[in-house]
Amino acid sequence: MSGKINLVLTVLLVGCGLSLVNAQYQARRLFIELERTQAQARQLDIEWAQLQLDQSTLGKHARIEEIARRDLNMTQLTAARTQYLTPEHAK
Repeated sequence: MSGKINLVLTVLLVGCGLSLVNAQYQARRLFIELERTQAQARQLDIEWAQLQLDQSTLGKHARIEEIARRDLNMTQLTAARTQYLTPEHAK
């Protein structure tokens, strides 16, 4: 009788040990995945900051004006080139 109890307890002990090893393995795997995901999140934050900086740079008035002059051959609006329409001329 005592031998059967010892055998059952031994099997339970081995099962608990294997369960513990499996739990530790899963915890390590999940921790590595967490670290990898956090590193990816940090990289995405850096890229987001860079994109915001690029957007603010590309949207500057001086840059837009320079591109309009260079690429589109646009010139500054002057009073001499402005035409005003009055109601009697609009008919």
